[in-house]
Amino acid sequence: MKKLFLTGFAATLILTSCNKDEKIQTASLEQQKLDYQARQIDLEKQKLAIEKEKITFERQKDSLNKVTAEKEAERKAANQRVASRKSSTSRGSSSGSSGGGSSSGSTASNSGSSSAGTTTATKKKGWSSAAKGTVIGTVGGAAAGAIISKKNPGLGAVIGGVAGGATGYTIGRANDRKTGRVQK
Repeated sequence: MKKLFLTGFAATLILTSCNKDEKIQTASLEQQKLDYQARQIDLEKQKLAIEKEKITFERQKDSLNKVTAEKEAERKAANQRVASRKSSTSRGSSSGSSGGGSSSGSTASNSGSSSAGTTTATKKKGWSSAAKGTVIGTVGGAAAGAIISKKNPGLGAVIGGVAGGATGYTIGRANDRKTGRVQK
C-alpha cells in the first residue's frame, strides 16, 4: 500500500511539474509575442523617421536646384546685358563714324555679331590639361600598379592610381599655367 501511495504521489508530482512548465512556456510565449510586436513597432517608427528624412532631403535638394537655376538665369541675364551693352556701345561708335543711315544699320549688326563672337571665343571649353593629366595618370598608374604587384594587384592598382593621378595633375597644371588657362 505504501508503494502504491508513493507511486501515485510521484505521478501527481511529475504531472503537476509538467503543467507548470507548460504554463511558464505559455506565459513566456505570450511575452515573446509582445516583445516581437514591440520590436516591430520600433522598426516601423525608424522606417518612418528615415522616410521623413528622405523627404526633407529631397525638399532641400529641390530648393537648392531652384536656387542654382535662379542664379544661372541671373548669370545668363547679366551676360546678355553685358553683351547688349557692348553691342550698343559699338553701335553708337560705328553710327557716329558712318555718314549714311542705311550703312550704319549694317555696320551695327556686323559689330554686334563680332563682339558676341569674341566673347564665345574667350570662353574656356573642354577639359583642362590638369584634368586630362589626372585621368591619364590615374588610369596608367592603376594599370602599372596592378601589373607590377604580383601578390596583391588590387592594392597595387590603388597605389599606382593615386601616384599616377597626382603626377598627371602636377604636369597638367604646369601646362595650364604655361598656356594661361590658370594663373599662379
